[in-house]
Amino acid sequence: MTQTVLESSVPISSDAVDATIALKQMLDIMSNVAPENRQRLIQSLATFFDVAQIGPGDVPSATRKREGIPFSEEKILSPKEFLFQKKPQSDVERVAALGYYLTHYRDTPYFKTLDISKLNTEAAQAKFSNAAYAVDNATKYGYLVPASKGNKQISASGELFVQALPDRDAAKQVMQDARPRRKSKKGNQSREKSANNATELNEET
Repeated sequence: MTQTVLESSVPISSDAVDATIALKQMLDIMSNVAPENRQRLIQSLATFFDVAQIGPGDVPSATRKREGIPFSEEKILSPKEFLFQKKPQSDVERVAALGYYLTHYRDTPYFKTLDISKLNTEAAQAKFSNAAYAVDNATKYGYLVPASKGNKQISASGELFVQALPDRDAAKQVMQDARPRRKSKKGNQSREKSANNATELNEET
């Protein structure tokens, strides 16, 4: 099908083609290619012509950088590669990493325990002893938050945590910063005492 489009849309010439004309011809061709095949075709062309890197202006807007993903993660990783890079050390951390992958690599920001389990299997990870319990704990500790219709979604702190991995210290600091700070009882008593003193001073004057 693609061969037919090429023959009908692009005149073959032995002369060098102007870049502007070539771009117009390529756009005409790509408009006739199914959307799900365009990315693969672009990658094949880049490989064929030994183009090491394609800039944002050279590809359709549909291939723009995914929001929220650091530049170092722009390469599309398999779930197995992703978890190998992140190195989660507990079921809860693995749930967070899988939730992050579903959100940013599978366009699935809302997911259920079954989605986490299936992706875990695809990533060739050890089976969860109790996936529902692991997901509940990930929610309890702030890596995930509830979404509509019984779904879960990764929290803002959960995203930062996964992005920080495999740096354990940085990841730990993210979660510590995300916890609400409790007001000290001593501080409250001190402020209450100051308020009482101020009231007494006003009464005396």
